[in-house]
Amino acid sequence: MNNYTSYKETYNALLNKETTCVNIVVNYLREISEKNSEINAFAEVFSDQAKKRAKTIDKKISEGNSGKLAGMVIGIKDNICIANQKVSAASKILDGFKSLYNATVIEKLLAEDVIIIGRLNCDEFAMGSANENTIYNTVRNPYNTNKVSGGSSGGSAAAVASNMCLAALGSDTGGSIRQPSSFCGLVGMKPTYSRVSRYGLIAYASSFDQIGPITNTIDDSALILEVISGKDEKDSSSSSKMVERYSEKSTLEKKKIAVLKDCFEKDGLDPEIKERIEQTIEKLKEKGHEVKNVSFPELNFLVPTYYVLTTAEASSNLARFDGVHYGYRTESPYDMEETYIKSRTEGFGEEVKRRIMLGTFVLSAGYNDAYYKKAQQVRRVVQDKTEEILKDFDFILSPTTPHTAFDIGNKHTDPTVMYLEDIFTVHANISGNPAINLPLYTHSNGLPFGLQLLTKKFNEKELYSISSEIMEEL
Repeated sequence: MNNYTSYKETYNALLNKETTCVNIVVNYLREISEKNSEINAFAEVFSDQAKKRAKTIDKKISEGNSGKLAGMVIGIKDNICIANQKVSAASKILDGFKSLYNATVIEKLLAEDVIIIGRLNCDEFAMGSANENTIYNTVRNPYNTNKVSGGSSGGSAAAVASNMCLAALGSDTGGSIRQPSSFCGLVGMKPTYSRVSRYGLIAYASSFDQIGPITNTIDDSALILEVISGKDEKDSSSSSKMVERYSEKSTLEKKKIAVLKDCFEKDGLDPEIKERIEQTIEKLKEKGHEVKNVSFPELNFLVPTYYVLTTAEASSNLARFDGVHYGYRTESPYDMEETYIKSRTEGFGEEVKRRIMLGTFVLSAGYNDAYYKKAQQVRRVVQDKTEEILKDFDFILSPTTPHTAFDIGNKHTDPTVMYLEDIFTVHANISGNPAINLPLYTHSNGLPFGLQLLTKKFNEKELYSISSEIMEEL
């Protein structure tokens, strides 16, 4: 059994010849065979490929020319392309489809000798907050299998939390890395928009999506982000800003932290979560950090703005899945029109169809100005307000989620209730700022929950530094 919860422990064990990559992989495969039937985090396990690659990397380690992530065993969310492997975004519409190429993040990880152990379950096309909208069935929370793991990167979080891999990649459109990380007690990082290439990520909403790591430790998150960040010629929206050495923490002078008081006054925030985070705020003050309440009345407009804009982008992005070019096609259609209609009707799940319809509606003539244009204006207001706060403060603090993981099936009846799950996390996606979930707490119900920190764009290094300090001291 692997008792390594960090890459540092893993790598030291490899260097000291206490274990080998092959052993590590075999142990993870054993964990998967024992746990995955219940947790359901993996959609597919790459047993043979992982063992073969482990042998190659063992050789590189013994020759002293291995990469900076040599022997790290990682799972990949099923909306990120891996060459010659199936990728389905957990949707019937991509049934049987294999990727012809690697996503840029995969290329970068492989170049540093990562071992990919499998594809991870997720909400269909990354649309959901519970990992219940999937052709692979619901992912269960390792802390309590009657509860959801969170979404849409629920498989990624559950796999790491149940020790079926050391780390995982997820994608975050409105909190899809941070929310499941909060529910499963992990470090979840959403980088600055454009920091990580989206080439090879199946798009949900292109101006919101960002790939990021889910890990047990801050150090592992920093190391992975350092590897996958940077300019990519294949993604014109990726930033050419230099990538800092996130894994080398900067020394911290005392910081100014803004607390969004509107989040703490929100109906529906679990009183225990509120109380525990307020205790943390007091401890931060005792450490000499300047912590002040700020007003953010825009909070109430975040979820509607997010859903108007993301569904509009989704209705456009998902038009390519038509039953003609690749993936699922309806059986014996009468003509071309019927091919399109039936393939999409049969291929897409209920939630995806709902969002496509919503997006098509807000972009339609007569409604574009009332909804889409208005939401773009609110987005600008949120971006300006966030920048204004971050002129006076280094970080913005809030809860990650309003409560701990909820029961499977409990919110399916009303989609709008589910949409409100993202109330504290969508902020960072609307404004494009980096944000992280810190797994600091265990609720009296036995479930984990986290604290969210958001900072200036491209300020990931500072975010990791203060996160490390908070995790070590609190």
